[in-house]
Amino acid sequence: MDDVFMQGLSQNFLRILDDEEYYDIVIEVGDEMFRAHMVILNYRSTSLRRILSKNKKKSDGNLVHIKLPNILPGIFKIILKYIYGGKLSFEDYDTSDIVKILVAAGELNLHELIAYLQTFLIETNWMEQNFNLIYKTSFEHGPFLELQEYCNDLISKIPDKIFELLDPSSAPEKLVISLVQSNNLQMSEIQVWKNVLKWGLAQNPELPTDPSTFSKDDFNILKNTLQQLIPFIKIDRLTSKEFWDNIVPYKEILPDGLYMNLLKGFLNLHPDSRLNHKSKPCMTKKTVTFSLPSPSTPCYSGSSAFKVNSQEQNINKVKEVTDPLSTRIQLLPKNQNCNEEKASSNKPNELNHIRGRGFKQDITPKLFDSQFIEDVNIQDGTILAPQAKFEKTWKLSNNGRFPWPDETVLRCIDGDRMFEFNITPRIRIGSVEVGKSVDISVALQAPSDHGKHVSYWKLSDGTDNQFGSKVWCDIMVKDAD
Repeated sequence: MDDVFMQGLSQNFLRILDDEEYYDIVIEVGDEMFRAHMVILNYRSTSLRRILSKNKKKSDGNLVHIKLPNILPGIFKIILKYIYGGKLSFEDYDTSDIVKILVAAGELNLHELIAYLQTFLIETNWMEQNFNLIYKTSFEHGPFLELQEYCNDLISKIPDKIFELLDPSSAPEKLVISLVQSNNLQMSEIQVWKNVLKWGLAQNPELPTDPSTFSKDDFNILKNTLQQLIPFIKIDRLTSKEFWDNIVPYKEILPDGLYMNLLKGFLNLHPDSRLNHKSKPCMTKKTVTFSLPSPSTPCYSGSSAFKVNSQEQNINKVKEVTDPLSTRIQLLPKNQNCNEEKASSNKPNELNHIRGRGFKQDITPKLFDSQFIEDVNIQDGTILAPQAKFEKTWKLSNNGRFPWPDETVLRCIDGDRMFEFNITPRIRIGSVEVGKSVDISVALQAPSDHGKHVSYWKLSDGTDNQFGSKVWCDIMVKDAD
């Protein structure tokens, strides 16, 4: 029944957007003008709220006029319909459009839409097909932490495939360095050299394709472009023939002294021999035991007041058992005679922003998991005064295969800051047995800005690997009547 009412409410608000009466603001986006209503914009976007606070409604009857220079008109039209109607369909959009919508959502601090779009990109096959674009967007245009985390995980686990998908003309240097440095890179050293060289030439399309026609300035340009990458290429693992055919023509771009040292070594070798006979270690049998890595930098650092009320703390510890035949590390309960109860995992077929269900598609086996049960207090939409101090409590359960590790903590991963100081609480949870629940509380403070504020949280295993359902604190800040 609630969904039926929400559908009607959404349609009514979309009609308000199309109505030519009662609007009180004009938004200039590119060469187009959009009519809107200040009260709706004020409560839907913290960014627009800050802009509107400097452009108060005029007493002479003239409309408020603001500009959004960093957003395309077509993209803003989509965003505006989301702001009014809470709806967004991706059927008619390609990847580049969705990425532009994500960037615009970041510009306007639309946190729920940001979370939704990040998950949508991760759970579709667009992520790998458009890795360059999504990687650049996640690191250059906003705090898109889930995309950053997923990109880093793909680089770590399938660097060969990412290298194959790479568009050398647009790939950032940081990405190429990460790929070359990856321990999981199952690529011959000569192929690494060729890919790096291809990237360097793509960064300088004015250079000739034949190194024999290079001028001294041409070599210097390419040398400067590749100076951060060449030290990571193990040229001493090439055969003598590979060295002569591929390195010698570009000897001018090697660091000073390196070429002569390599040359002395290769002169004494058989054409098929290598200076360094140790091949790159094979990583195909490596079993990754934890989920995706956390973002490289947390929202803030520090601690805060917290309480953890666990129903039970007697846990079967987890230990490592090494299989000498496969060199895999297996995780087993200490009591191997016990019957392990397998908790079911909800995997929605549709991408819905449902409380208590994770969105992210994990590409590693889930050892630890959690499920949101309820908001013990501070329900979604709770109204609080500016800078009011409060305590938020969630109830979570361990619905995974193993007890949570002793180092388990809950930490902020995204959203609005609700802390008295510039620090993020890291709430220590400790170990929780499979099937048991735990209440987790944290002392917070409402922001000073009026309007809707959301702060997102997730469990971590103590080594910054996140797992389980994402939870959030959703409040409305306004002065008391």
